[in-house]
Parts: sequence; C-alpha cells; structure tokens
Amino acid sequence: MKQIYTRTGDEGMTSLREGVRVPKESLRIEVNGCIDELNALLGIVRTLLPDEGEEDALLKAVQRELMVVMSHIATPPEYTNPKPLRTEVLIATFEQTMDRWMAAGPPAGFVLPGGTPLAAHLHFARTVARRAERRLWSLHREAPIESSILRFVNRLSDLLFSMALRF
Repeated sequence: MKQIYTRTGDEGMTSLREGVRVPKESLRIEVNGCIDELNALLGIVRTLLPDEGEEDALLKAVQRELMVVMSHIATPPEYTNPKPLRTEVLIATFEQTMDRWMAAGPPAGFVLPGGTPLAAHLHFARTVARRAERRLWSLHREAPIESSILRFVNRLSDLLFSMALRF
C-alpha cells in the first residue's frame, strides 16, 4: 500500500465491495462500523488476556470471523461473496464453551459490569456486540443477510458476558 488516503470519500460517499458507491451514513456502512468497533475492542481485550490461553485463541478466531462478516455485509445483495462463513462452527464452539464455563452454576443475582479491568472491557465489548446486533437486524429487515451472521453476533454477546464472569 503506497498511500493510506484516497480522497474518494471526501464528498460523503464510500464504496461497498464490487465498487458500488453508497452514502457514508448508509445502513451497511453503519453496521460495518459497529462490527469494526467491536473488533477493535476485542483487540484491546486480548491484550489483557493471558497469552495463548483459551480465551485469547477463541477471541482471535472471533476477530477473524468478524472480518469475514464485514465482507459479507459490504457485499451488495446482487453480488455473491466468495469468502465462506464459519459462523455456524463458531456458534457451536461458543455454546459448548459457555456450557462448560457455567457448569459450576450461573451467577446469583444481577451482574454489574466492572470487577477487574478485563471484566469491565468484556462487558463493554458485550454492549457493543448488542448494538451491532440491533443494527444488523435493521439491515436484515431492509435487505436480508445470512441468518447465521445474526445468530453469531447474538451468541457472541452471550460469550462475552460469560467470559467477563470468569475474570
């Protein structure tokens, strides 16, 4: 990459995949902005986790999948995205992991975000995931997207909550 800036967005437009130009405030761009924010926050969380631990490996896989999800969101409905989704595999992994973590019993009462810096960041990531999910549903009602993406982000917020309880 020779140059970071392109000047192509200076007038309030940006590109989806296949070069389709849309306003920067379009719903697809908003959804991808939420997912991008979530991905960046997960990067922060990973810096607080033990290296090479179970949680770090899982969140790294999530980050990679979020990039594929963003590619699908950025692909206009009339085009096919060549990148395969792994969302169903990750959903199953999330559920198995949460079941194992919760085997000792769920928390008693209402859980307040906080505790440790790591737990607080995980709770924050959960809220960003929930916002991304709400925006995904708005997009889905306007232009249907792969249903596994919706389930993936929903289950991801559950995973982040469960993970916060561990720290």
